[in-house]
Amino acid sequence: MMHTIADAAHAGHSAPMRVLMLPAAYSGPEDFVRAGFARAVRQRHLEVDLVFARLELQHLTDRTLLTRVRQELLLPARAQGCSIWLGGISLGGYVALCCAERYPQEIDGLCLFAPYLGSHIVTDEIACADGVHAWRPGEIAADDEERRIWRFIQMLGAGALPIHLGLGREDRFAARIG
Repeated sequence: MMHTIADAAHAGHSAPMRVLMLPAAYSGPEDFVRAGFARAVRQRHLEVDLVFARLELQHLTDRTLLTRVRQELLLPARAQGCSIWLGGISLGGYVALCCAERYPQEIDGLCLFAPYLGSHIVTDEIACADGVHAWRPGEIAADDEERRIWRFIQMLGAGALPIHLGLGREDRFAARIG
C-alpha cells in the first residue's frame, strides 16, 4: 500500500474536491507537510481534501506505479464522488502527467510544479521539430512514457483539462518546458 498523509478540510465527510499530490524523487508526503502545503490551503479556507503520497522508485522501475496510483488513490477518491486533481513536483509531476494520459477519465485537473518532462533526447527532438505543435512522433511504443506524455500535451485542447503549472525562474529543466 502506498504511504499517504491525508489532510481533510472537515472531519467526518469528504470535501467536493480532492488534490492528490505526488512528490519529487527521494521525497515523501512529510515533505509536503513540512513545506507548508496543507497550512497554505487551510489558511485560505479552501474546501479541498489533500492527500500527499509517497512514490516508491521500485514501482517506477517495475512499471506498476501508474496502476498503483490509479488503484490506491484515484479510484477510491472517485468512489467518494469528489472532483480529483492530481499534482506533483518534478518526478511527481511526470507521474501525474503519465496518469492523466493513461487514465483521463479519472482526473479532473492537474497541478504541476516544475514537472520533469523527459530526457534531452525527446525534448531536443521536439525542439528540432520547431516545437510541440509541429512535432510528429510517429508510432509510439506502449512503454515510451516520455513521448506519450508529450503527445498528450500536444493533443490537449484549450480547456480540455485544467492545468495549473508552476515553474521556478532558475529551474534547471525550465527550458525543456517552454
